[in-house]
Amino acid sequence: MKLSALWQDMRMLGNLFLVRTTSDPEKKTARLYEMYPPDRLVVEDTNYYNLGYWKPGCTTLDEAAETLADVVADTAEFKPDDTILDVGFGYGDQDFHWIDRYGPNKIIGINITRIHIRTAQERARKLGLGDRVDFREGSATAIPLPDNSVDKVVALESAFHFDTRVEFFAEAFRVLRPGGVLVTADIIPMAGGKAKADIRSHAIKWIRIMIDDANWYPRERYGDLLVTAGFETVDVRSIRDNVYEQWRQYHVRRVQDPAFQRRSSKLFYKMVAVAHRDQDLLTEELKSLDYVVASARKPAL
Repeated sequence: MKLSALWQDMRMLGNLFLVRTTSDPEKKTARLYEMYPPDRLVVEDTNYYNLGYWKPGCTTLDEAAETLADVVADTAEFKPDDTILDVGFGYGDQDFHWIDRYGPNKIIGINITRIHIRTAQERARKLGLGDRVDFREGSATAIPLPDNSVDKVVALESAFHFDTRVEFFAEAFRVLRPGGVLVTADIIPMAGGKAKADIRSHAIKWIRIMIDDANWYPRERYGDLLVTAGFETVDVRSIRDNVYEQWRQYHVRRVQDPAFQRRSSKLFYKMVAVAHRDQDLLTEELKSLDYVVASARKPAL
């Protein structure tokens, strides 16, 4: 094993220990994602970090993840004169894609994971996009922007981490201009599904550790909380049929792919392989999870 790979494995184990022993939700989340630098992802050609929206015929997580980014953008109705706030932007792949495909005026990204921020900032610099994308450190529940300053707020598979999601809804409402739109892509439980504490599959056991009980409620409650936050035209729709089963099947193929094994460190490959070893249990427990795209509008003046 190369020294750099060994060092990354040691860092991964250290961060895993800190994730399990840190009580502060934001620090715990940052530690989790520090475990996965760009060369420790399951995707093939990108740095996307979401479960993806799998259209018929889609075979890679890269494609599915970008399609999910499009689902969020289309739901929010991105326009060329928009200023967009992306909360929890990962490595920023969706933001560069949105700039290229939808051409908004500006995207501001906030994140609490420093490796994400550094990587996205460096990519923006290399592409000469510093005037179009602004990646900075910031909390979803204390957004470092003035009132009524953005047209769209999006959180692509990140809001379940926020402390709490309800406080994020309030902050999104504050920074949105009148008539502005909030869109989230989010993991929540199915009504009547298995309790979070009873999840045993290694592939999704992170939910027990990383999603606080305060953020664990089904679709109807999700919509009610958006209304309580002051939003109107609230819609919370499930897209789970285009997410979980296809994501599961992709990981089965990926673990069996010699190219993935060759490019991965022994530790990272083993972690992925072990996580997806019991497919019967994973298939059963995924039935308890919903995946929603929620949209809500701040009332116009």
